Amino acid sequence: MSCFSCFSSNEKRVGGKRSNNGKKIQSGTQSPKESAQSAQPQPDNLVKAKATPPTEPKTNKEANNNIAAQTFTFRELAAITKNFRQECLIGEGGFGRVYKGRLEKTNQEVAVKQLDRNGLQGNREFLVEVLMLSLLHHPNLVNLIGYCADGDQRLLVYEYMSSGSLEDHLLDLHPRQKPLDWFTRMKIALDAAKGLEYLHDKANPPVIYRDLKSSNILLDKDFNAKLSDFGLAKLGPTGDKSHVSSRVMGTYGYCAPEYQRTGQLTVKSDVYSFGVVLLELITGRRAIDNTRPTRQQNLVSWAYPVFKEPHRYGELADPLLEANYPVRSLHQAVAVAAMCLNEEPSVRPLISDVVTALSFLGTAPGNQDLAGISSPVDMPSPPQDQGTPLNVLDDDFMSALERQKAVAEAIEWGTNSRNKT
Repeated sequence: MSCFSCFSSNEKRVGGKRSNNGKKIQSGTQSPKESAQSAQPQPDNLVKAKATPPTEPKTNKEANNNIAAQTFTFRELAAITKNFRQECLIGEGGFGRVYKGRLEKTNQEVAVKQLDRNGLQGNREFLVEVLMLSLLHHPNLVNLIGYCADGDQRLLVYEYMSSGSLEDHLLDLHPRQKPLDWFTRMKIALDAAKGLEYLHDKANPPVIYRDLKSSNILLDKDFNAKLSDFGLAKLGPTGDKSHVSSRVMGTYGYCAPEYQRTGQLTVKSDVYSFGVVLLELITGRRAIDNTRPTRQQNLVSWAYPVFKEPHRYGELADPLLEANYPVRSLHQAVAVAAMCLNEEPSVRPLISDVVTALSFLGTAPGNQDLAGISSPVDMPSPPQDQGTPLNVLDDDFMSALERQKAVAEAIEWGTNSRNKT
């Protein structure tokens, strides 16, 4: 009942392979790679890698052509969510609803996402998410426990993240809700960047997340952050290809401008989305907020003029912080966000360098020795007038021991490079 042959009543059902626990997890003889390729709508298919190396993302577990997630019946998931009662509802979106439950056998708390059969996330996105989260494992990616594909029911079972999403703690807070402090915000930004770094640099071929936003960053009780919702993820370019072509999908306000214009997707598209999230963390504002005055509704457009005037950086700080933040840390966080939001993808930093910069910013309070930013951040410009991108921090350029200090210095250097030229 819960095998992938149930996805369509028009598909021919064939015998399925079984996992180590004996449950049917996949129909036919397709590998996870082949299933993912057929799952993406044409011409938005997964990029074909070279025949010699394996094309599945490398993980710390061997997939062995099986999906490493449990299968559940609809009856089982209905039981643990009390027939999907309102009292168990913990979230809702365009994809459907999320309920809290507890597995009977392991007593583990879980989140059960029930996809709306008429919603935004269809069978193909469901399959992609199951495949991606079964093959990719990292402390900053949400853990997929299992799925259900009984009849026309589509449900995903995740580890339960008790503190909800970043959006719940950052945007439109209740009057009595305590705002996130500065260092918690920087820690969340660092965790999200580490999740992207794993997708971009560790997975082979790289994975482009494509839907990074505050509502997709989940938090546990200690505010450790994990990326969730991989229905829109795509395998990145391989070989000599510079991008993959795709239908423009994602969330308005977070999508990179070149992706919206051309449908050409690269890992730098994720870096732009990360810049928007980082700016949300700094400002406490939504990426798009139609309740604000016209010129302030688009967060990035509102912030761009401030990026050029360092003495105004304090204007970007969330008023709920009540100026309780290190000024140098704020300046460098703004500088990192500005570089991530550059309209020229080639000038945006690699996510690995963003991780290094945020690791520095996330150090203990009062332990920031390097000078803050004191000059304007290099803004988007035509290709012939670009400053040097942050990739000067590659290991070939300097030793690993100097890398952390060099990140902070390079941020300041990069902001001055255009004027020096």
